[in-house]
Amino acid sequence: MQFRRAWKQVDGVLLLDKPEGMTSNEALQKVRRLFSAAKGGHTGTLDPMATGLLPLCFGEATKFSADLLDADKTYEALVCLGSRTDTGDREGKVLDTAPVNCSEADILALLPRFTGPILQVPPMYSALKRDGLPLHELARQGLEVERQPRPVIIHALELLTCDLPLIRLRVTCSKGTYIRVLAEDLGKALGCGAHLAGLRRTRVGPLDLDGAVPLAELEPLPEAELLVRLKPVDTLLASLPAVRLNGDGEARFRHGNPVPAPDGLLGQARVYGPTHLLGVGEAKRDGKLWPRRLTVLSRP
Repeated sequence: MQFRRAWKQVDGVLLLDKPEGMTSNEALQKVRRLFSAAKGGHTGTLDPMATGLLPLCFGEATKFSADLLDADKTYEALVCLGSRTDTGDREGKVLDTAPVNCSEADILALLPRFTGPILQVPPMYSALKRDGLPLHELARQGLEVERQPRPVIIHALELLTCDLPLIRLRVTCSKGTYIRVLAEDLGKALGCGAHLAGLRRTRVGPLDLDGAVPLAELEPLPEAELLVRLKPVDTLLASLPAVRLNGDGEARFRHGNPVPAPDGLLGQARVYGPTHLLGVGEAKRDGKLWPRRLTVLSRP
């Protein structure tokens, strides 16, 4: 007789330190099975080659996962100068090589050019679609299509180590930034080409790698210890101001009705009742706090 898993309601956020060689969805499904969680999602894809912070959302937390998709992110990137690959990273086929004649001073002088608002041409090996087909499928067929440059923002670009031909960078960037493309563009500007040799994500919005749990550490744990690793639903909302409601205000908000907004509040806020997170509201110029996403009694 085949065992049928008993899925259950699990609410919370797990900060996973994703291992190399696994897709984000594979990591999510593996952790979801460990928790027997009925519903789960992640907050932004990491390539299989990449490691690091992958916030996983379960139950009521999935209602707020989209907020982190738009959040700034920080990476540590290992860039290999002197060779280009067809994928822009170490997993691709080497297209050409060139001597690395630049110095650490040359690299430091170049970084400001790639800091701030810049344009990036998305890589062919990406999930972007053309006529309904992902670009990476076209690339594997040996096809290349024109891609329009897209604006992104590099908030900070820091050289951590320089051991040529390898350099290690810390990159804080906006949604939609391709670190592979940044590595290639740096190599092009230095005249020697480059590809991404390693990538580790250390921050997503207000969340960082401190406290993230490696998958191998989770797998042997019993259920009670697994649940201890789970952070509350409002972990994803830490950057928003908090509003607390009682009595009639709590009841009105919980049933989808606006309530008076606190003086000076404008924009989104996390809203609590006396004992639990009610959801996210938006304070508008009419002086009211309007419900946007409501939870079902998730505790902060």
